[in-house]
Amino acid sequence: MTTRPNIIFIVADDLGYADLGCYGGRDAAFGPVSPVLDQLAANGLKLTQGYSNSPVCSPTRFALMTARYQYRLRGAAEEPINSKSRGSTTLGLPPEHPTLPSLLRASGYRTALMGKWHLGYPPAFGPLRSGYEEFFGPMSGGVDYFTHCSSNGTHDLYLGDEEKQQDGYLTDLITDHALDYVKRMAEGAKDGTPFFLSLHYTAPHWPWETRDDEALAQEVKTNLFHLHGGNIETYRRMIHHMDEGIGRIMAALQRHGIDRDTLVVFTSDNGGERFSDNWPLVGGKMDLTEGGIRVPWIAHWPAVIAPGGVSAQTCMTMDWSATMLDAAGAAAHADYPLDGRSLMPLLRDAAVIDEPPLFWRMNHRGQRAMRQGVWKYLRVDGNDYLFNLADDERERANRAPVEPERLQAMRAAWEAWNASMPAIPDDATVSLGYSAKDMPQR
Repeated sequence: MTTRPNIIFIVADDLGYADLGCYGGRDAAFGPVSPVLDQLAANGLKLTQGYSNSPVCSPTRFALMTARYQYRLRGAAEEPINSKSRGSTTLGLPPEHPTLPSLLRASGYRTALMGKWHLGYPPAFGPLRSGYEEFFGPMSGGVDYFTHCSSNGTHDLYLGDEEKQQDGYLTDLITDHALDYVKRMAEGAKDGTPFFLSLHYTAPHWPWETRDDEALAQEVKTNLFHLHGGNIETYRRMIHHMDEGIGRIMAALQRHGIDRDTLVVFTSDNGGERFSDNWPLVGGKMDLTEGGIRVPWIAHWPAVIAPGGVSAQTCMTMDWSATMLDAAGAAAHADYPLDGRSLMPLLRDAAVIDEPPLFWRMNHRGQRAMRQGVWKYLRVDGNDYLFNLADDERERANRAPVEPERLQAMRAAWEAWNASMPAIPDDATVSLGYSAKDMPQR
């Protein structure tokens, strides 16, 4: 029987599908952008057809936390949750809802979140109310890397339930707190008390600040979207800072002798933003075209996963949460059955493939999507499309006019699934940080 693993679930923020070297990303001027993650993929399993549950931040995090379609919860209808919801008692992850950390904790795991929360504001919501024993990070969707203030100027860095003033570059602070946690948990892990660490970096989300850009903090403090700045090299350096931190954590696992029995999973909460590389995909954050939802998925677990695996298995964020529960031997709550499915068979054998349907919807632009096998049904702005992704990952060759029966069947399947979900509320909001007046459409 496999030892119950320690689990580290690493989530980058707005990382594009091809930003990492192991997904085809190009080197930066300073060299390889993601050597640690590239090696992690080489020593484990890389998925080429994996998805986020949403093309925008907080909805994906609802799915990650519950292992269920996010549409079941009111807060996830916000695209995304923004600072105007501060003080709301409805726009967040309900504390009574079972979560990945609460179910793991009930089965004997220690639990912590180091990094971004973005699932509602205190006092109604928060990490310590949803299964985490420890928390360090911001509550909101975006903060400055140096001042740790959100878009409205509010300081937003917490240790547990208390505001925390701490100097430093946020990516490094998150890494430091994660390292301290691993160090404190290591002996217990070796003695049979495993830990679950959610490591949710804010990198490479705007504002566009590297470790050397503290002077920019005053310049962008009134508009963290940083629409007048940033460039590809800065963006790649921000990814590299995160990659370095992940390297420090992997070294700590080895130093403490717990790397073999630790499942490390890496992904992004959605597709890339304005400086991201999503090649060969079209679109990005907020889009249900492939560039908005197809994301890196890397899994490393030496006790179970053979090195060098590459899989075209389709999956979503919630499937990995279900996988972690399965690996831990933790059962779902009977009143909240999982929508996610365990990928444990895939972790044991990279050749395993199954093709269940995957569904998405967005209030923004009336988008909807379904993928099954190589086929994808998509609606944007009232237009229906059909794509064979095996032949056309860029979604340029619309097969709808020549395969109307397939289009109709997939549309009917999507509508049947949608009818099983709560409707999008009339008061749900869509928050866009910029538009065509700020930069040309991609």
